[in-house]
Amino acid sequence: MPLFAQQALKPFPQHEKYFSGTIKPNHLTQNQLDNSVRDFYTQWKKRFIKNTPGKAESFVWFENVGKKQCVSEGQGYGMIIVALMAGYDPLAKNTFDNLYRYYRAHPSIKSKYLMAWAQYSNGKSTDGTSATDGDMDIAYSLLLADRQWSSKGTINYMSEAKAMIAAIMEHEINHKTWTVLLSDAIEAESGDYFDTRSSDFMPSHFKAFERVTKDKRWNNVIDAEYKLFANLEHTYSPDAGLIPDFIVGINKKPKPAPPNFLESKYDGNYNYNACRDPWRIATDYLITGDKRSKVIADKINHWIRKTTNNNTYNISAGYTLAGDDIKGRYFEALSFIAPFGVSALVDQKDQPWLNHVWDYLTAFKMKDYDYYDNSIKLLNMIIITGNYWNPSPK
Repeated sequence: MPLFAQQALKPFPQHEKYFSGTIKPNHLTQNQLDNSVRDFYTQWKKRFIKNTPGKAESFVWFENVGKKQCVSEGQGYGMIIVALMAGYDPLAKNTFDNLYRYYRAHPSIKSKYLMAWAQYSNGKSTDGTSATDGDMDIAYSLLLADRQWSSKGTINYMSEAKAMIAAIMEHEINHKTWTVLLSDAIEAESGDYFDTRSSDFMPSHFKAFERVTKDKRWNNVIDAEYKLFANLEHTYSPDAGLIPDFIVGINKKPKPAPPNFLESKYDGNYNYNACRDPWRIATDYLITGDKRSKVIADKINHWIRKTTNNNTYNISAGYTLAGDDIKGRYFEALSFIAPFGVSALVDQKDQPWLNHVWDYLTAFKMKDYDYYDNSIKLLNMIIITGNYWNPSPK
């Protein structure tokens, strides 16, 4: 059983074999690994969990970048982290419930079960539209909460999760191609209706959604996106196995997005969105044993070890789909480093590389990085140490 699962609720059936064929850093004891997670979680929670004055609400602090105090992406990260750490943190349930109440207090225009993607420092939402990845993580966190604490208290986590999953399927999934939409603001007649963000593909989440709702359409999404990724890799990244931040033209001929499609000139590269792909995809193999996941992770692992010469100090913050460094991006970004540690878990042959990634990742101090890097680092540390689990076993 993962160390941080609530002992009062054991045994969780899924904890008996929560990972398929996983490895862990083997140059340290489990207690040493767990202590690293405990220490970093304590620092992370102190820095990033903020309370709304006068309300029983909390948010994951976005550090007021662009005058924003919170984004739904961060709220999802935080709710998953806190639910997973409940066995260590006696205040986790109270913190989680406050995070939940903040999410519910800031709904999108389309659905009260989806979260408006960003809030300013005054607490008001920016435009009332959602961000799909944040909603998916929040929904998954509610399933974790149901397993940790049950749904018999003030908040019925399972009921809330099911309502949110239904809203995601209705407003954030393309029912023609079964791919993930960027937001609930995307309509069928929108120019970007057939575009997607690669890091929004979270197959292990989708499998959990299907199991609790019995909605078989989630299988359509999983199959369609795995097929899409295989096509993109074969066509545009046969050596590195990388997927771009954004994919366009899915209904015709899928291809990497052009520069400045949505966020930057690197929208068609492996950049600050796609850097999460190795984590999101490899987790599916670790949780469910899906071989499609392992095929993708193995290819990325082979490429990153080769291009860095097995030296973690050579990991860059961005790559072309050919696997070349993006010029001028030769600096350390934890959001790029940590997911390579998760993908390394899928095969024993990557054990030495995993050990190096762990040591490199954990050597960086929280004060030197922002909410994005630190939150991804912590989530990935939880997975790498074997403290992640499936909230909805078959």
